[in-house]
This record gives sequence, C-alpha cells and structure tokens, in this order.
Amino acid sequence: MGFLDAVLGRRKAVRPDLDALFALPNAAISLQAAMDLAPTGRGSVAFRAPEGRAFADVESEIRALLDADGGPPVELASDDFGFTWLVVRTEPVDLPAVVTDLHAVNTSLVEAGFGPQLLCSQASFQDPAGHEVALVYLYKRGTFYPFAPSGAEQRDNVLELKVRDLLENELPLEPDLSRWFAIWGAPGL
Repeated sequence: MGFLDAVLGRRKAVRPDLDALFALPNAAISLQAAMDLAPTGRGSVAFRAPEGRAFADVESEIRALLDADGGPPVELASDDFGFTWLVVRTEPVDLPAVVTDLHAVNTSLVEAGFGPQLLCSQASFQDPAGHEVALVYLYKRGTFYPFAPSGAEQRDNVLELKVRDLLENELPLEPDLSRWFAIWGAPGL
C-alpha cells in the first residue's frame, strides 16, 4: 500500500486463502467434543453465475470432476438473491472429502478467472437435537463465521457466539459481526 492509499484510507483487499478450508476437519473435532455438533457430510459454494459459454464450460468441468468419484452427484441450486449454489454431499459422512470438493470448486473458478463471482462456501454440522450450524467461509475476506438458523428466518446468536469462542484458535474468524450475514435456505444446510 502506498502513501497516497494510506492518506485516503484505502486498504488492500485481503487475498483469500482457500487452503484455510482444510482446517475444517480439525475444527469439527472440537465442535463434536465440546458441543456434540457432528458434520452432516454436506457443503456448498455460492457464486454469482455469469452468462456465457466460458462459464458454462468451467461449470461442466467442475461437475464432471466432482461426480467422477462415484459418490452422490453434485447439485446446482439457485437462491432468491440470484446466487448459484453448487452442493456436495458424501455418504457416509466424510468431512475431509467435502472440504476437498469445496476447495476444488473454489480453485477451479478462481483459475478460470471467475474468482470475483465467488461469495462463500459452507460446511454444515448438526447436534442430536437437530440444531444446525454452518461454518461459512467468506471468500473475499478470507475468514469464517458460524451461522445457526433456529426457525423461519431466525438465528441462534448465542450458539453462534459459543461456536466462535470455541474455534477462535482454530480458524481465521471474521471479527466484524456485521459481516456474519444470514444464508437463509442455503442449499446444503
């Protein structure tokens, strides 16, 4: 960052570290031991799908790559905000495989020049009572935050803060709570 940028208050954008996704299996151990939250074997990547042949080709390559392992097929879904979600599942539950698939999707999109269209990735967890928590990775910030839906567009903020406190030394967590946006109805959650 140059002198003029500092004077004008400009900041350099944080480069996302997609390898941070590989910290999720270790964080899952802590979640299961301390809060009885187990991985569901589901995860998803949200992005704004641009129009055009180039993106369609990349999307086709990603689906072929992820479907090649013989597991459940990759699903595409759209939300009410115009984002496309690529959903991966494993049966039986295999969080490292989910993380590897999420990393592959993100990396493929970045390498094809579609990094600016990436919004977030998430992996979901559930306790025996059915409470769900997603660990959401914000691509443009390079940080995670917990999202715990508790009903029709309601969040369990206490659970989210407990998860944050538990994982503060294991994941790069988003310090700005205003950036912990809700992902209502996110496919894969």
